[in-house]
Amino acid sequence: MKAMILNAFGGSDKFETADISKPEVQAGQVLVRIAASSVNTVDTMIREMGPELPLSPALPAVLGMDFAGTVEAVGEGVSAYAVGDEVYGCAGGLGELQGTLAEYIAADIRLIAHKPKNLSMREAAALPLVGITAYEGLIRAGIKAGQTVLVHGGSGGVGHVALQLANHFGAKVYATGGGDKQLALIETLGAKGINYKTETVADYVEKYTGGAGFDVVFDSVGGENMLNSFEAAALNGQVASTVSMVELDLSVAHFKGLSLHVVFMLIPMIHNYKREQHADILAALAKIAEQGALKPILDEKQFSLEEVGQAHDRLASGQGMGKVVVDNG
Repeated sequence: MKAMILNAFGGSDKFETADISKPEVQAGQVLVRIAASSVNTVDTMIREMGPELPLSPALPAVLGMDFAGTVEAVGEGVSAYAVGDEVYGCAGGLGELQGTLAEYIAADIRLIAHKPKNLSMREAAALPLVGITAYEGLIRAGIKAGQTVLVHGGSGGVGHVALQLANHFGAKVYATGGGDKQLALIETLGAKGINYKTETVADYVEKYTGGAGFDVVFDSVGGENMLNSFEAAALNGQVASTVSMVELDLSVAHFKGLSLHVVFMLIPMIHNYKREQHADILAALAKIAEQGALKPILDEKQFSLEEVGQAHDRLASGQGMGKVVVDNG
């Protein structure tokens, strides 16, 4: 099969076209002909940093985690899927798991679900990693109908899904963005947009919560921005963070009695730990999408499998709006 491989870590020009062996389906797996895959920040980090990240695969490597496609064969013990089923998931591209920048993947059925019927292959491929991340963060934060929820980075990959899910769960949703296009997208998706460049945290906490703070803060920006999340949260509030590799003074979190939920959705893939939870979340996301409450936004630029280096550059540039998707064939 055709695949894009890395023989060396580094720049986006390191991808090479190659013919490699089609994977053989094993027990508990399905062989999927991949229609589309999407690029996530962790993909670019693995490509750039290589062995500095403990989750990076050995070279030569096929990267890519998200995919959507059609089942062509089922392994021993698989009864939930049949040849011809359309599926999606986040199932490769790290450790010993072959990635999705190829024509086929042998995917663990605990990491996939049936594709949402109302989404295209490209849309479905954009959803797994960001969808699981957003869902897990909100659920762990105990989101409830009627709460006020603030999403930092509401126009980003994870953020634009998180605000849609928060809406679905019945919360009153606000989200930060840094420009007119970002704020317009946030408003279109059903949240109140906040321009973090022109409004201070104290200003918008007072404006939208009467100074009480938000019940749940979902921080998809992370790093130093977590201090803004602590400031924005209500007393005994919940903060979910997807980027927590930072040293911070937790004094504000302490005196407000905050609960911090660190979301690292790759744990089941890396450690083969409770992978079935990902299948359950993907099935739940498919139902929400089919109800019309969740639709991933795709960047306007389209890329073929051979152009994956350009797709990585597009994501890294910050100029894209929505998920960057690769058409596998």
